Amino acid sequence: MSIKKTSLFGTATTAVLAVTLTACGGGSGGTGASGGSYDKDATVNIGSLYEPQNLDNTAGGGQGVTEALNGNVYEGLFRLTDDGKIEKLLAQDYKVSGDGLTYTFTLRDGVKFHSGKTLTSEDVKYSLEKVLAEDSQSARKSNLEVVKDIATPDARTVKVTLSQKSISFVYNLSYVWIINSEAKNLKTTEDGTGPYELNKWTRGSALSLDRFSGYWGDAAANKQVVFHYYKDATALNNALLTNAVDVVTSEQSPDALDQFKNNQNYKVNDGNSTTKLLLAFNDRAKPFTDVKVRQAVSSAIDDKKLLESVWGGYGKLIGSMVPPTDPWYEDLTGVNAYDVARAKKLLKEAGYEDGFTFTLDTPNYDPHPTAATFIKSQLAKVGITVKINTITADEWYTKVYKNRDFTATLQEHVNDRDLVWYGNPDFYWGYDNKQVTKWVEQAEQASSTAEQTELLKKVNRKTAEDAASDWLYLYPQIVVANSKLSGYPLNGLNSQFFAYDIKKEG
Repeated sequence: MSIKKTSLFGTATTAVLAVTLTACGGGSGGTGASGGSYDKDATVNIGSLYEPQNLDNTAGGGQGVTEALNGNVYEGLFRLTDDGKIEKLLAQDYKVSGDGLTYTFTLRDGVKFHSGKTLTSEDVKYSLEKVLAEDSQSARKSNLEVVKDIATPDARTVKVTLSQKSISFVYNLSYVWIINSEAKNLKTTEDGTGPYELNKWTRGSALSLDRFSGYWGDAAANKQVVFHYYKDATALNNALLTNAVDVVTSEQSPDALDQFKNNQNYKVNDGNSTTKLLLAFNDRAKPFTDVKVRQAVSSAIDDKKLLESVWGGYGKLIGSMVPPTDPWYEDLTGVNAYDVARAKKLLKEAGYEDGFTFTLDTPNYDPHPTAATFIKSQLAKVGITVKINTITADEWYTKVYKNRDFTATLQEHVNDRDLVWYGNPDFYWGYDNKQVTKWVEQAEQASSTAEQTELLKKVNRKTAEDAASDWLYLYPQIVVANSKLSGYPLNGLNSQFFAYDIKKEG
């Protein structure tokens, strides 16, 4: 899973604004942003609001650890590209048995960890077991629980047997970082196989990565990248304007974009996001056990007005958990659409003609406080009183995600293809529809992608009709960069930010 923000959730943290831009050297390595030469020895400074909570993505490291380390420091058997395709990475090849239950992977030869140890099948086995461990907070733990056995016939072969067919198995493996099975203290250190190795992490300030000289693939186009962390969008934009950073991974202040749009020194990119802002109900807790109450709340909130107030002309309304980039997307914005009269009618039918009161647990970083205030004012018009309880990302994880101690919450879910969580009644929001669970299970065991797509379209429509959550809007993915930069990712799927192709003109 990834809830923005862990590959679950993340948090904006304090940072130092006074950062000096590293000057370009004279090295030439190819074509840069405007056709000129680029500096192979450049340092690329990246601005972000999402500092890792730790460096282990199975220990609640947050969106920040995915953004900085995924694909840069750690690699999987497969990679999810910036345009949503699955490519072989540490897996040189693989075969699937006729019954779809056994996957045999052949690893690339000559891959080294940053410590110098050679990658072996034992490391892959260890990495999978780490994701599946009881204390794992991995985004894909539940999806990978179909793994029944992991065998290592030789150093370059991994044989995985599943308990049942899983058409998404290879896709889900793109989320699994392969780590050195002998590594220690992974919350503060690393030992991956990626094009960069960790230089230094100064909490509350910056995390620097250096080009790894022993990398098995093409060397990074820059010598070093430094992720600088800021406490708010204004500080982040100021850093870009003063050349303290070269690129912002995800712009969170649309009102500030004009200063970049009208300046030839910057480029504003509007990519495709998979991040959904949810008003997630606890479907186990009254009054949200009643589908009519959930439908009423959804109909009482003007999502279009909220999106406009937060993002101006950016972002999209979706009406469900499925963004347009998912294969089973269907425009469901008309289901439980904004209609105050309908909301009042549904509340009356549910026995809440005079409304009710509930607490909305709200993460303390943007845009949650703004969205919570908006929701409170909207629901007041139909007699519902909202008490806003502002909490940190860590408190959210413990209170909401782990202990299910909430009535409703705001949260961002980052990943693509995450509709399937509504088929798991044990997930934090507690949606439990036996037909939906069956469709999700059938889709995962489908013999073709067409069959899988048709089943998940049914899931999409049913969860939307049931107002399992209220999907407020789909985030835009706005990357703002210095004009001298090229090769940076535009879409930010699942919060990853591949830095190895970034070129900086000398």
